[in-house]
Amino acid sequence: MDVFSIVGPVMIGPSSSHTAGAVRLGNIAEALLGKVPTEAEIVLYGSFAQTFRGHGTDKAILSGIMGFGIDDERLKDSFKEAEKIGLNYHFKTCIQADGRHPNTAHITLKDEEGRVVEMEGASVGGGNILITQVNGLEVHFNGEFDTLIVLHRDVPGVVANVTQLLTENAINICRMQLNRAQRGGDAVMTIEVDGKMSAGICSLISEREQIQKCILCRKID
Repeated sequence: MDVFSIVGPVMIGPSSSHTAGAVRLGNIAEALLGKVPTEAEIVLYGSFAQTFRGHGTDKAILSGIMGFGIDDERLKDSFKEAEKIGLNYHFKTCIQADGRHPNTAHITLKDEEGRVVEMEGASVGGGNILITQVNGLEVHFNGEFDTLIVLHRDVPGVVANVTQLLTENAINICRMQLNRAQRGGDAVMTIEVDGKMSAGICSLISEREQIQKCILCRKID
């Protein structure tokens, strides 16, 4: 473990797991949607569900969804900030984690055009997070790198087409994961890369055959 993992980040709030990590979960959900949403539903599991009011987990996730950082003073007034911008939000709790990490949140966001993103992730300690699900498909990334979430059909050649495109644009893959619902059905590539990618890379990937959607999730500072 490094020193950051032991002492935790500079932040607003009492707990790196229940506050800083929660902000970062909200940050990732907002990044997946690509904008601050108009509606948000957040389901808290396990320890999150039991202690969220005392540790400010609800305020933290809401702050992250609005794009605030872990050291943003507005975190303490996130309910008022959400009201200012017309963000409708609702929290639900489930004490039983059902095999999930005890600090898990399932976040559903919707924008004014009706686009919806679902994400599930956990705060795993020291302000660190792990995203485990996007739009119902299993993923595995932590926000430490610029990450591409590529939703596609499970057919031959799709992975090669995407990786070739990244090679042509001098983008180096540091970690990659593939998951599918069933053979020949919906699938997802999670690609973490070194450095900062141009936002235009998603447009290039989306033009390829069998690609349904490409989402660029920026590294969380």
